[in-house]
This record gives sequence, C-alpha cells and structure tokens, in this order.
Amino acid sequence: MAVPKRRVSKTRAAKRRTHYKLKLANPVKDADGTYRMPHHINKTTGEYKANS
Repeated sequence: MAVPKRRVSKTRAAKRRTHYKLKLANPVKDADGTYRMPHHINKTTGEYKANS
C-alpha cells in the first residue's frame, strides 16, 4: 500500500489543487436574441447554427 513518506505541506497541496476550479459558462447569442450554449441546438427555433 502506498503511504507518503513525509507530510505534504499546505502550500504544496494548495499548488496541486489550483486546477480544481469551475469553468464559467460561455453562452452564445443567436440572431433571435436568445442565448444558448455553443454546439447546442436553439430550443426556440430548432436551429444549430444561425449563419447556415
């Protein structure tokens, strides 16, 4: 069983955890004024890409 030889310091543990963060949503505004997530279908119009 793997057991740490020494205690991990608070600073070192915090440095390792810097990547554990939430990403903000990046909504896209369609031509009809509604917002949707990228690469998703617009629920009101049913379109995937407004420029098509």
